[in-house]
Parts: sequence; structure tokens; C-alpha cells
Amino acid sequence: MQTKKHHLVFFTGAGISQESGLSTFRGASGMWENQDIEAIASPKGFAENPQLVLDFYNARRKELATVGPNDAHYLIAKLEKKYEVTVITQNIDDLHERAGSSKVLHLHGELTKTRSSVDELLVSAYDKDLKVGDFAADGSQLRPHVVWFGEEVTKIKEAIEVTQNADLFVIVGSSMIVHPAAALLLAVPFESDTVYIDPNPSVDEGINLLVIKEKATVGVKLLVEEYLPD
Repeated sequence: MQTKKHHLVFFTGAGISQESGLSTFRGASGMWENQDIEAIASPKGFAENPQLVLDFYNARRKELATVGPNDAHYLIAKLEKKYEVTVITQNIDDLHERAGSSKVLHLHGELTKTRSSVDELLVSAYDKDLKVGDFAADGSQLRPHVVWFGEEVTKIKEAIEVTQNADLFVIVGSSMIVHPAAALLLAVPFESDTVYIDPNPSVDEGINLLVIKEKATVGVKLLVEEYLPD
């Protein structure tokens, strides 16, 4: 690997949050096991049964309040002392921010925020249960500030721009099969290195690609201790 790393970009997925005790969205256990994803995570589902959707995300918000960042989150945040670090995450939790990361780009929204059902730019912080009849400033029903199935990932363009300026691109706990986020690999500069940390990686090692077959907490520790320069 190269010895000079100025801008580190971490792309994190469900694997890093799972180690904090959060249930994965598609997992075979936890409170989402028997849920119809279309009913709870799509504009159609929200239109047909808004309170069901709001209850689902209220439960996720309560779960988030019971957990904290893990060693991987803290190690990534600590790297800001030596490097420029940007985190791009598929996760809607706030664990990176709570660990101390200052530059976090949420591709799929944020669980701790709500927004207007009409204007996606009308966003506000929210830490209580949402219910039908809670309105945004424009008079529309408040909804979770998350990207549902069928909705555009509007921040992917910003994520691509960040990735194009990465000296090192590190994937942590993501299957890299969900688009458009998976396309970020194509945006990594040819001369830059990529590290993929996951116990079951979907790609093998290649040119400028190092695969660390470990869970997030172990893999990020190895990255910091063995692969990044002092």
C-alpha cells in the first residue's frame, strides 16, 4: 500500500452498527423479522398505513437510544487527529457522530430527524414518537427523514465527489451490492488504495485492493495498527 494518506474516506454499512447491538434491516432476527418491507419502507406503504410506518421507526429510534458507538466507530473518529476523514454511511443511526466523527454523509437519511412529506429539504431534529397528526412547518404530515425503497438517493452525487478525492477508500461492514452506493467503488481514483473490511466480503483482493476478512471492530483496529503509517 502507499505510504502517504491524506484523505481517508470510510464507507460504512450495517455490519459496523450491528456490533453495537442494532438489528440489521434485512436480518433474520430482531424486530423486523416478520415485517413486510414494502409496507414499512416505501411511499406506498406510508400512504396506505402511515401509523404503521411511524410505529416502525419509533421502535427503531427507541432501540438506537439503548446502544452506543463501538470501537470501530471510535477508531474512525480518532483518525481525524492525523488525517482528513470523511465518513459516507448507509446507516441511518447517529453512532458515527456520537463517536466524534465530524464529517458524516448519510446516504439513506437519519433516524434522529424528520422531514416534511412534501419538501424533502424541510428537515428537523426529532427525538420523540411520531404519530399521525404531527405536522411539518409547511403543514404536511411529518415522516422519518429516511430514503425509502423507490426514492432517489439524492446524496449519491456528493458521495461520488468525496470518493473521487480519496487517497484511501475503506469499506466497513457493507455487502456492496446495494445500488447506487455500490457504484462508489468505480469513483475511487486509480492511484488510490481500497480496503474492504468484512467477515464475508463480496469481492476478492485485486490491484490496489486489500481485503480484511474480519468484523468491523477487529478489521478497523488492524487497519490502524498495521496498514496506516505513523
